[in-house]
Amino acid sequence: MPEAVRSIALEWPAMSPHHRGMMKLTLAVVFIALAAVPASPQSPPPTGRKLTLASEMIRGYTQIQRDLLEAAELMPDADYGFKPTPETRPFGQLIAHVALSQFGFCSFLQGGPSPKAAEKDETPRSKAVLIALLKESATFCNPLVSAMTDESMVQLIKAGPVEGARGLLLAALNTHGSEVYGTIAVYLRLKGIVPPTTARQKPAPTK
Repeated sequence: MPEAVRSIALEWPAMSPHHRGMMKLTLAVVFIALAAVPASPQSPPPTGRKLTLASEMIRGYTQIQRDLLEAAELMPDADYGFKPTPETRPFGQLIAHVALSQFGFCSFLQGGPSPKAAEKDETPRSKAVLIALLKESATFCNPLVSAMTDESMVQLIKAGPVEGARGLLLAALNTHGSEVYGTIAVYLRLKGIVPPTTARQKPAPTK
């Protein structure tokens, strides 16, 4: 683990909610920058590509949606109630949490109430229902996210009792999705399943 990441991990429990929020936003920007780096020395960097803030944030959102859906599909239906320890949430509840959270984030972008505001993470649901809910949340968010531009990302919108830049909501959406994916990837590993992001990696060429 890089020393900077180790330091953040050690200090995280003592951080104030405001400090954690700012750290999440910082890490989101770092993750986006890292995602733009070629996957291996053999991959030539894109020529003439313009890495705008909006395009890279949208690209990150699209990738996270793919990761979450593929991970949800990989876990067998029988293991949707699996949780590593008694105090942790079961796998299925994590899928419900990220889907319902996406409705919440994107309802602010839309400027209206969440269509799933009355639904709860802990409500028992089957794998089929949860995957449908996750897909529905992406369908709700996709046009709102894809319409964002560098200019619109700095526009202030109402978010509960405060106003915030539209781009901050996309950063929060991406960061939260990445956090949940990291957790469910561990659940998959504990069940002997290779997470989709790992499965997609190409093996290094032999010399």
